[in-house]
Amino acid sequence: MHRLYATYKDPVIRLIRKIAVQDWLILIPFVLLSLKVRLNYYFFLASPGQSFPTSDDSKWYLAYAQKLIEGKGIGTGMNDLMYLGYNLLLTLLMYLFKDPVKVLFIQALVAGLSVILVYHIARLLFNRLTAIIATYLFCYETWAITLWSTYILADSFFISLLLLCVYLMLKWRETGKRLHMAAFIASAVYLALFKPTGIMALAFMGLYLIINLRKGVLGAFVKKRWLPLAGGAAAIVAIELVLLLAGKLDTLIASMQLNAKMVLYNIYAKGWVFDRASAFDHPFKPNYDIDVLNSLVVSFIVNNWDHVSVLYMKRMVAFLGRWAIQTDLTTIRGIAKFGINMIPTGLFLFGIAAAAWNGLFRKASIIWLLVLAVLSFCIVFFIDSMYRYKAPAVPFIVIGVAYGADSAFRLLWFLAKTTVRKLLSLRERGKSSYAPGGLAEER
Repeated sequence: MHRLYATYKDPVIRLIRKIAVQDWLILIPFVLLSLKVRLNYYFFLASPGQSFPTSDDSKWYLAYAQKLIEGKGIGTGMNDLMYLGYNLLLTLLMYLFKDPVKVLFIQALVAGLSVILVYHIARLLFNRLTAIIATYLFCYETWAITLWSTYILADSFFISLLLLCVYLMLKWRETGKRLHMAAFIASAVYLALFKPTGIMALAFMGLYLIINLRKGVLGAFVKKRWLPLAGGAAAIVAIELVLLLAGKLDTLIASMQLNAKMVLYNIYAKGWVFDRASAFDHPFKPNYDIDVLNSLVVSFIVNNWDHVSVLYMKRMVAFLGRWAIQTDLTTIRGIAKFGINMIPTGLFLFGIAAAAWNGLFRKASIIWLLVLAVLSFCIVFFIDSMYRYKAPAVPFIVIGVAYGADSAFRLLWFLAKTTVRKLLSLRERGKSSYAPGGLAEER
């Protein structure tokens, strides 16, 4: 038996080590777990006596897709153009499968498979342990991903598309291959057309690319390519002016102005943190004067800046979750519950500090920039009561929390080893001092 052990010990260890570094093997159980979580909920809602949730937006999307299938043209309103990418995707899926329930199955499937992108993004930015923790959290601690995969809304597909876009950007930066660059540009264009949040996400992704450029590269690129860049910008401005003067953008501008008024008068003016009244609101008497740049929006924010500032701070707190505004901090039990709920936030912040300490902050800053992008969107507009607009940040929050947990574990392990080493050193000193001749030698 001993000879058998001695013969096969090293080959078995080498095989285990070889398997342990194969990302695709590590991913298999997590992909199955993620699919199980998403599809279990899907089949639960599809079972007799249950039904899939719906909303006014869902009904509008389905009606619009049906209109496009019937051959009616694309409109020029805000919802027609700003959600063009999702509208076309939903139209294609409805044309192929006819049934919204089948579309939801595909949506749940894509949401489950997104765990692959979460793993690879965390792996590219940090390390394998962080990637494993992130995938586990994505499987079991992301109810928002599961929930919105059962609605006919842009959010679920948008999250998967955003993850794909980030992954392709990171692969392009890592390899420099033109294939990855072309794939990233194509996904970025589609992301911008998918829904308005995509434009903000791309702005922060652009900031990430600028942050990670080597010194002087941006200036040299602009200096070398200034003519095509200036020509492209001039062409875009000219096209927009032609469309504007021809009245082609009138419907879009009017619908955007209407939406801005609705947000100002129905949410800001009432001091709402969410899209409906809550105990956490900040009611105030607004000043409606339009006396700054002849702009309704700018005038409202400037004339009510103190109340708007309070509203923004409350939204920052509410962004953490309903527990942040509903926990009773006057009792020991409430304080303990608040502390437990703050653990993910604490790990997320610790991960930022650890990345800065380890020299990874610039490389991994896309994680925090995209969370900041979603936070900014929720602060400026509102946080919907079901936290739907926070959902695109969830995968990146998960990766940030995973790196914080990884860093905390490594720090605790280092402190434990250091403490044990010091205790053993003190023990050895004690033994030597009590050894025969030890005191004489010390003298």
